[in-house]
Amino acid sequence: MPVQTITTELEPRTVSAQTNTGHESLAENAIHSLRLAANYSFNRRHDDGHWCGELKSNATITAEYVMLRQSLGLDMTVHRSELISYFLSEQNGDGSWALAPHYPGDVSTTTEAYFALKLLGIQPDIAPMQRARQFIISEGGIAKVRIFTRIFLATFGLFPWKAVPELPAELILLPATAPISIYRFSSWARGTIVPLLIICHHRPIFPLPNGTSETNDFLDELWDNPANKIVPHLAPTLELLRTDAVAFTFAAVDTVLYWLGGLRSFPLRPYARRKCREWILQHQEPEGDWAGIFPPMHAGVLALFVEGYKLDDTPLHDSLESIERFVWLDKQGKRIQPSVSPVWDTILTTIGLCDAGYNTSLSISVGWVKDRQILGPEGDWRIYRPWVKPGGFSFEYFNKWYPDVDGTAAAILAMIKYDPQSAGSLTVRRAVEWILGMQNDDGGWGAFDVNNDSLFLNKIPFSDMDSLCDPSSADVTGRILEAFGLLMEAFSKPVYGKDIPQDLIDRISLSCDCGISYLAVEQEATGAWFGRWGSNYIYGTSNVLCGLAYFSMKEKGTIKDNTVQDCIQSGIYWLKAAQNVDGGWGESLLSYKDPMLAGCGPSTPSQTAWALMGLLTNSPPSDISVQKGIRYLLQTQNKKDCEAEASWSESHYTGTGFPKHFYLGYTFYAHYFPMMALGRYIKLVAEQRAL
Repeated sequence: MPVQTITTELEPRTVSAQTNTGHESLAENAIHSLRLAANYSFNRRHDDGHWCGELKSNATITAEYVMLRQSLGLDMTVHRSELISYFLSEQNGDGSWALAPHYPGDVSTTTEAYFALKLLGIQPDIAPMQRARQFIISEGGIAKVRIFTRIFLATFGLFPWKAVPELPAELILLPATAPISIYRFSSWARGTIVPLLIICHHRPIFPLPNGTSETNDFLDELWDNPANKIVPHLAPTLELLRTDAVAFTFAAVDTVLYWLGGLRSFPLRPYARRKCREWILQHQEPEGDWAGIFPPMHAGVLALFVEGYKLDDTPLHDSLESIERFVWLDKQGKRIQPSVSPVWDTILTTIGLCDAGYNTSLSISVGWVKDRQILGPEGDWRIYRPWVKPGGFSFEYFNKWYPDVDGTAAAILAMIKYDPQSAGSLTVRRAVEWILGMQNDDGGWGAFDVNNDSLFLNKIPFSDMDSLCDPSSADVTGRILEAFGLLMEAFSKPVYGKDIPQDLIDRISLSCDCGISYLAVEQEATGAWFGRWGSNYIYGTSNVLCGLAYFSMKEKGTIKDNTVQDCIQSGIYWLKAAQNVDGGWGESLLSYKDPMLAGCGPSTPSQTAWALMGLLTNSPPSDISVQKGIRYLLQTQNKKDCEAEASWSESHYTGTGFPKHFYLGYTFYAHYFPMMALGRYIKLVAEQRAL
């Protein structure tokens, strides 16, 4: 695709060319940087107007893909060398595989990668495998792997099914009004748990290169004591009863279920299995996907397979094709993305280009986004909000069942930034109505569900990743306040808001008040906000500040305004204190485990951009912290395939799946967030010069 030559709408003359010093010269450099970045963006846009960068994770996703192919008896030589190349490229010096780059090794991730390599024919006596084995044994061996890894190994006879917590299929029969129901789980957990109910009923044993056995020795070298593989899980002890009655209750129920054989002979079991199958098939997209993420797709394929479906039956055939669409293949090798992010990437790239002043070239991209608004009858969110009209946007190409509240708010931002007149459009109003209907009782918003805050479910023996719920988060709530704030600003102008019902404006205003109250409660003593979906306090604090900025002058002088101002000033102070010597910002993923590391880590372009966007809501472009941050972005931008384009790169993951357990590397984060920061800086410089 040829490089495009683009003329920015923010010409250097808007800054002033009288001098070549201070922040005016910095702004001119930023304009040039944005021109190169815009070229980079447009040269990577698909013909239909959308963007989609690689979504990286750790080696477990690709390892589970290899396991799936082995389970189904598929050809294991397909892309064998490319898969091996990927695994070996991800291995740490100590032999481990980690949850993310620059992160300590993880025993479950390392075990799954080792197993996948062995399935691909790599012998255990070569140096990388020996180092991996040494790491696993040093961590306690296979006995220390997480529950999901236990299940994957159990399906090959490598881990005793008796050592896996019980998951009775009758769970599907519990009503949504019950304290425990599949709909009390987060969307991502629900989509995986339902097929696991079938898998754990059958307890299949799939063949390995050395045969089929309930006590297969294929990985015995990874056991500290291969003669004893019965690994206990949470037991209902008196000590547990004294310290955690909820965990004790779940452990006791699991023990009873174990002695009852997991209810496999229970009269309702055939009916429960049928309801599970129906649920799985109902939630499958016409294109074959489940929820647009790999874990439900992996589990869904296995569940239907053990229920007797053949590989050429439409549900399995289509689902296997959908998984292949998650493949990323390049010189590093072949890996499987945990999901794909075209809608998210397109929305955020559009915002970045709008902030940079390139609105006129985005009609096809905005149109692509609008066409993906979900208006059909699907959606688990309807279980608890049947009266709310649809209007959300999902993250992936094919995912009608789980629209994303955060992504929908970002879509509103993109559409209004592109064209303020769209504030009153039917597309935007539908999105707003859906978000209003998804607000939680505490005033905040979760990502996919409403009031999904039964945190006691994380104490079920099956859960060891603290990820079974989707409660309100500050970062999602901050983005929604930003979207609603921009919307209300547009409504205040007669040309854009003349046809907007006052009732809708009042509902948005009340919703924002509740969101602000939630954020005031959630602010840490340091002034920062926790970041659920990005690393970590820098992300959360930036999102919140960008949202609160629209409400800092509302009802000026009132208690509410003072509260907002206090929150903002504390957040600004924390961001400035977290700035690195090089002018950038960075925060290690380890801050999820140790809050003392909040705001600490090597500078990255995406995190620097987040911090700058937060600061620019309340700081002038001449602010020393802002100028240092802008210089960092300018200095770290690098030329790409030609002189006419440039971008940024980062090796650290700054996206979050499950805090402490699963992280994501969005390859475009290092590009469109710096564009947003530089664009907003230029706008402030221009406004300052106009005064």
